[in-house]
Amino acid sequence: MRKAEVQMTLKKGAGEAAPARSPTVPPKRSKVSAEKVAPEPPGPGHAALSAPAFARKMRNAAVGTGCDIRLKVTVAGDPQPSLYWYHNDELLNMDNQEYGGLWIRDCKPSDAGLYTCIANNHVGEARSSAVLAVLDLGEGTDPPCIRGVALLHL
Repeated sequence: MRKAEVQMTLKKGAGEAAPARSPTVPPKRSKVSAEKVAPEPPGPGHAALSAPAFARKMRNAAVGTGCDIRLKVTVAGDPQPSLYWYHNDELLNMDNQEYGGLWIRDCKPSDAGLYTCIANNHVGEARSSAVLAVLDLGEGTDPPCIRGVALLHL
């Protein structure tokens, strides 16, 4: 429950004026519209800044050897956060990758492990992590891929 501030106006003598009411606290029994209570949006020079936050976090997944998989995140923040991807605490090269996704092509057992995406801007930082398992199903067995993309999520 929120605590509200209450401003009391005392009656003054005949020659004294009562102090002005607060613009955010309506007088008793008055109807208040949202436009009167809501703060004005920031002007063009005062953008609302926000720290990164993951709207969609990474999910644990399993893939067969030889398959491709995409680890995907959706992140919000203002200004737009920079994304850094790690595999077992080692920074990955993100050349030829699109924002919000990490493609791992032709998976090998060495691709298994902990993947972490760090989103940051000058307001703050957020992290999302997931484990990728790479399954060797043996020779002669088709990997669990459809059109080369793994579908297993744990």
